[in-house]
Amino acid sequence: MYKIGILSDTHNLLRESVTDLLRTCDVILHAGDISSPQLLNQLKSIAPLYAVRGNTDKELAAELPHSLSINLYGINIYMIHNKKLITDDIHDKNLIIYGHSHKYEQLQNNGQTWLNPGSCGRRRFSLPVTMAVLSVPEPGAFEIQRIQFSSDGKSADCITGSMPSGQNMKQIVIRVMKETDKGKSVQDIAKICQISEELSTQICRLYLTHPGVTPDGILGKMGM
Repeated sequence: MYKIGILSDTHNLLRESVTDLLRTCDVILHAGDISSPQLLNQLKSIAPLYAVRGNTDKELAAELPHSLSINLYGINIYMIHNKKLITDDIHDKNLIIYGHSHKYEQLQNNGQTWLNPGSCGRRRFSLPVTMAVLSVPEPGAFEIQRIQFSSDGKSADCITGSMPSGQNMKQIVIRVMKETDKGKSVQDIAKICQISEELSTQICRLYLTHPGVTPDGILGKMGM
């Protein structure tokens, strides 16, 4: 089992709790806005690092690429700071990683996983402090954990497992709808469907607040 730490928008702040978690990882991926050579070197001292340049990384422009394509443990990965700036052909990628918004996002799109780990650096507005950890049980297969830290950023008080790659989202939505009709709780549905409570809650909410909605309709509202 390999573990990949995925973070973005640290803005010259590497929290102790983040460092502790990264030390358990085999590789680190950073989606930009590191903001200082010192923090870049600190990350490199923890584990092998792959990083792209963010809009605040002017000092690091000569060292960090605008975008990066890599293969790690059988997973084709594409990295960029701002997903709106993608101009490369990424049709063969399994995982697209980006940052910039400081807001965690995980989407399935045409068989690809799109991931923004959020920011575990300086807190922005009321957004939570987050990053992600990718677990690779076998070559090409992966699962993503959303890591949310406490309000002071000192401890990981919430670790939520998310949907394994390759699962059929439409089938998951249909199963969640059926279990909801049976009166099952969000927690029970998450266990039955082997998805995170966060995803279970999202699907249930859309189903219950949009009478007559179809599975495709729910997927559309989720941006998938």
